[in-house]
Amino acid sequence: MPSFERTIQVSWRHQVHFTHGVFNPANPVLRDVLVGGGGATRRKALVVLDEALAKSQPGLEKTIADYFATHGDALELVRSPIIIEGGERVKNSYFQVSEIHSQIDRFHIDRHAYLLCVGGGALLDMVGLAATTAHRGIRHVRIPTTTLSQDDSGVGVKNGINAFGKKNFIGTFSPPFAVINDFQLLATLSARDKRAGYVEAVKVACIRDAEFFNTIERDAEALAEFEPAAMQRLIYRCAELHLNHIATSGDPFEFGSARPLDFGHWAAHKLEQLSEYKIRHGEAVAIGIALDVLYAKKIGLLDRASAERVMVLLERLGFDLFAAELLHTDSDGNLMVLSGLIEFREHLGGELTITLLETIGRGVEVHEMNLPKVVEAIHLLQERHALRTRKIVAVAG
Repeated sequence: MPSFERTIQVSWRHQVHFTHGVFNPANPVLRDVLVGGGGATRRKALVVLDEALAKSQPGLEKTIADYFATHGDALELVRSPIIIEGGERVKNSYFQVSEIHSQIDRFHIDRHAYLLCVGGGALLDMVGLAATTAHRGIRHVRIPTTTLSQDDSGVGVKNGINAFGKKNFIGTFSPPFAVINDFQLLATLSARDKRAGYVEAVKVACIRDAEFFNTIERDAEALAEFEPAAMQRLIYRCAELHLNHIATSGDPFEFGSARPLDFGHWAAHKLEQLSEYKIRHGEAVAIGIALDVLYAKKIGLLDRASAERVMVLLERLGFDLFAAELLHTDSDGNLMVLSGLIEFREHLGGELTITLLETIGRGVEVHEMNLPKVVEAIHLLQERHALRTRKIVAVAG
């Protein structure tokens, strides 16, 4: 019997804008983005707002409403912003996705209207899933409000929630209609949340751009003090490198077995789960990178000096490189973090593919991990952390 086969090519426009005061009525960026999508005379929009951000910036809901009212000739805010808790807990059930679906249905948000999300990475993931599954995909605009989401997750093309004890088990690949990074939205973040996004910049610099790594080293003191200009340089370049990868890697939707931009993430995802998400994503990635750097050194892939540069930079930026969860064991006495390797492979299928560091600026893919040497690297992290803690206590005393 005959069969037919055709190659279907789909092109996506992925736009990332940088601005200050996105909801200032005099700022045209948001209006231009929404109007630029064409369609109806007035563009309808539904807005989801991170609860913690709304509390830290009490006038933000009104500011958003005023922005749409000022541009009422072109934009229509269909209701006041929907306030939803951010953080990883929002990804642990399907309830919030369904709630957003109900609002999309109630206010007739169609494929020429917009669903905006103003929040951190976890909320963006969940709202993105709602956007890509309503009407088989409606226009989604991300306005990331954390360092981590502005330089990494918010720029990506992934949406998802957790299920069956696994991170991002339910999800989609779909580029947002647009991403708008507003540096002013970072102002009220805690030091912990400001710092969290730095690690993704270190990650992508390690595997893609040695000069960017050098820049982060030079800016480390300013970054540790959260100096705005240094933070903006880091966010801009990190976002650019992530966008370049998505556009030019040849596998933006991860049809293969590799996730090169997930350097350090196999352990990080498991640490988040083992800590019941008390360890934030950026903190877990810092530990995961440190673990993989020490492992690469132990197997002779990475030289000692380069490994030390990465470790010292992470510490200068304020990250702890060890967590007790690394030593948690199951009923058989096996380190539970090691099951992260199995889950990492299962997420994509195919053979295990882990990105390790060969030299600063260049990553390399390996397809097996020597578990005894991984365990040795974990204990080296523990020893380093204990020594560093003693030094800090001695200095403080």
